[in-house]
Amino acid sequence: MRGPEAFHGTPRAPENRNFEHTDGFPNAPHVEGQRWIGHDTGRSDAHYHLDNPWAHGHFTGGFGPSHVWRLGGGGPSRFGFGGFYFSVAPWDYSYVNDWLWDSDDIVIYDDPDHPGWYLAYNTRLGTYVHVQYLG
Repeated sequence: MRGPEAFHGTPRAPENRNFEHTDGFPNAPHVEGQRWIGHDTGRSDAHYHLDNPWAHGHFTGGFGPSHVWRLGGGGPSRFGFGGFYFSVAPWDYSYVNDWLWDSDDIVIYDDPDHPGWYLAYNTRLGTYVHVQYLG
């Protein structure tokens, strides 16, 4: 699976989103085949604006499905794996309620629309959230 393409088109309003458009998929941003459902609010979505993108540097551990990382503990505000640490975007906290912070596998992708953010894809659930690299 490759990461999302940069969004082109009319951005969707981020408020009051419902992602349950297909049976069997969760009401959270998720991936169906190669489609990143929910990654359609556009580059100007204020929820993912950072005044200082990349404040802690860039993640260099590897991107995409050939780099699967096992979560090693923590929670939405700070979690880690392999000596790297991240935090979930506050706007996305409600989408990680069922993540297992000490055992889920995730894959990191670059976010082409929101500078300073990455996308963490949970392989068990098929969902993803925006995450910021902490170092």
